[in-house]
Amino acid sequence: MTRCLVFIVSFIMCVVANAKGASVACFDVIPRPNKVEMVPDVPFTLSAATTIVCDKELSQEAVFLQQYIQQATGISVKVGNSLAGNSIVLRLGENKNGDESYDLHVSCKDIVITGPTAAGVFYGVQTLRKALPQGKTKKVAVPTVHISDYPRFAYRGAHLDVCRHFFGVDEVKTYIDMLAMHNINRLHWHISEDQGWRIEIKSRPRLTEVGAWRAQTVIGHNSGKYDGVRHGGYFTQEQARDIVAYAAARHITVIPEIDLPGHMQAALAAYPDLGCTGGPYKVWEIWGVSEDVLCAGNPETLTFIKEVLGEIVDIFPSKYIHIGGDECPKVRWKECPKCQARMDELGFKAGGKRPREEQMQGYIMQQAEAFLASKGRKVIGWDEILEGGLGPDVTIHSWRGIEGAVEAARQGHDAILSPVSHMYFDYYQSRDIEHEPDAIGGYTPLEKVYSFNPVPDGLTPEQAKHIIGVQANVWTEYIPTFSQVQYMALPRMAALSEVQWCQQEARDYDSFLVRLPWLSALYRTCGYNYAKHVVK
Repeated sequence: MTRCLVFIVSFIMCVVANAKGASVACFDVIPRPNKVEMVPDVPFTLSAATTIVCDKELSQEAVFLQQYIQQATGISVKVGNSLAGNSIVLRLGENKNGDESYDLHVSCKDIVITGPTAAGVFYGVQTLRKALPQGKTKKVAVPTVHISDYPRFAYRGAHLDVCRHFFGVDEVKTYIDMLAMHNINRLHWHISEDQGWRIEIKSRPRLTEVGAWRAQTVIGHNSGKYDGVRHGGYFTQEQARDIVAYAAARHITVIPEIDLPGHMQAALAAYPDLGCTGGPYKVWEIWGVSEDVLCAGNPETLTFIKEVLGEIVDIFPSKYIHIGGDECPKVRWKECPKCQARMDELGFKAGGKRPREEQMQGYIMQQAEAFLASKGRKVIGWDEILEGGLGPDVTIHSWRGIEGAVEAARQGHDAILSPVSHMYFDYYQSRDIEHEPDAIGGYTPLEKVYSFNPVPDGLTPEQAKHIIGVQANVWTEYIPTFSQVQYMALPRMAALSEVQWCQQEARDYDSFLVRLPWLSALYRTCGYNYAKHVVK
């Protein structure tokens, strides 16, 4: 009944506004706010006479809103210090629903967005932005409404791999803009890999001099044929800090990932003494998982890890640092005299619950965790790190399914869900793969993304509190251009945003599909490339 009222009121507003020559805003946005109450009244008129007025702490949010209005409608509004007769007011105020909550009230005289923090106000600004019609106009009729909104999860993530294929500063910033549009507040930035090392480490300059570049790239799915084109690039520490600041202005935390002790062949190409065989190694030119990993028996390995992580924490202020821990083959360790001797020295026994090599990986991860804890940081690792034993403050990133998150929660660890079944955006979106860009495989259509419930069945209420969020991943083995990154992410990112933001009982896929065309118009305004399987 409430939704019917929304549509009836909106329809009446449209008739009135059109009679006056105004475009009409619509609050059927994505993600859907928790509570929307339409108020039958004369709409607010957004025009060049409108002034954005804000608390001094919200000046950045005011500028963003000014830019969004200009981009969508062509209307140039002012940012001022005093209330006028036609104002959009941004202000801080108490809210019992958490730091990222907001209230948005539209009357015929003004629009008021209130939040307990700048982040809350920013999400109210995003809702208003997404309600705007797309297209040049002189005025917009904004329906009178009361909105009260807050997110379901504190951790709302999206991942970007810049290692398999490199994307530059401007492209990463565009990706951050895409996250902001969808109320996503964590960028998981994958910056080390077998196929390329992407961040400057001043104590280890060969990581970028050598490790950032591969001589060529395999064509297709490890076909044995190569393109013969040198590929690579990296971010200086200054560039990385610039990206961190750009994200922070949009209330997004950048969480870097240095994947260890596996996925390190690019590092081994730069520093072959860190490997079990001593090399020679080269930056990997194919896809998959290299058997060449950091040598667990070499004392220099832990020195290297601490040097790298020491510079990473200086660049990235995030509470969490992701240290991977996934897909680390133990073949070299089993054959390496130094590794075997080190396991003997540490007292790792064969025939127990966990093989010696798993215990060794657990030891390396615990050393990395202890180092980061000494710097005031916490660790996130892929769910394989459950196999090696965990420190008390480790957060599990469950990707192979939901089981890792369930086990973590039962052990009292926080968990983030990115199951390959629902949250891998490098998978195909259509079964008609002949007409799709190449993908790694799999099939994850929009509806499947939308169907995911991040809180697994079988957890007690106390255990369920350890599910802190959900994230989608974009791995780029088969995504060579940023245009394709956008295509693979959009509009699946819209479905992700409702999974992350909306309460489970409030989600409805049919309603989502009705609201999606309005958002896709904003994609077009922003120049984003998006898949059109369910919306044009």
